[in-house]
Amino acid sequence: MKIIYVISDATGETAERVIRAALSQFYDEDVRVQRLCQIRSQEDVQRAMSVVVNDPGLVVYTLVDPNLSQIVERIAEEHGLMVVDLLTGLIYNLSRYLGAPSKEIPGLLYRIDPEYHRRIAAVDFTVKHDDGQETRYLHKADLVLIGVSRSSKTPLSMYLAHKGYKVANVPLVKGIEPPEELFQIDQNRIVALIIDPKRLVEIRASRLINMRQSTRGSYADYQLVEDEIAYCRQFYRRHPEWMVIDVTNKSVEESSSEIMRRMDSLFQK
Repeated sequence: MKIIYVISDATGETAERVIRAALSQFYDEDVRVQRLCQIRSQEDVQRAMSVVVNDPGLVVYTLVDPNLSQIVERIAEEHGLMVVDLLTGLIYNLSRYLGAPSKEIPGLLYRIDPEYHRRIAAVDFTVKHDDGQETRYLHKADLVLIGVSRSSKTPLSMYLAHKGYKVANVPLVKGIEPPEELFQIDQNRIVALIIDPKRLVEIRASRLINMRQSTRGSYADYQLVEDEIAYCRQFYRRHPEWMVIDVTNKSVEESSSEIMRRMDSLFQK
């Protein structure tokens, strides 16, 4: 397994997202991304780089302090390590373009402000309203996701929550009517998820294998899954106000982007 180290003076979350976006262009590569975060001093850099030296890998760093960046580069050169600076070139060119120096203050992206508290509240709401929980409060959600099991409801919900949306998600099960509260809220805020049956069978079978359960049951049976999806499509057609998103072979980011465009247009009205 190959390792990519993220050395960051903040959480390293943004750098990891950039790396994973780039990794999506490669196939069958076994790569682990390891964050070494809150690197704010020379001692922190030395400690982080000792981890890399002991188990070498590619170093990707985002350090706004140029002195710390130089230490990373020096140690990497001494030990023949590959390094990528994600931030310095961008800050330099932004400084030239804007005609202003950078603040060189770590962690500004994650400072605690009203927006931060709004995201925390959204995540808290979303966790409490996952998988059909607390349907009494669906009216408080910014949006509600509906779909069959393993159609990305929870990953999408959590991703959108981190963007500041209060999200509830409701499972759609053939033969069981969704909660009445679903039809009492603004129907334009409901997003219906659809997925190709073959892909859904693959996802469900993989989950069963990971749970060390048999894949021969109805949960991953192709004909039954196909019936589920046909039921979904028929059900969705009865509610033309709902936005339907096909999540087949889409990343969470891609699906979320479609949803956010719809929601932003609603909020602006």
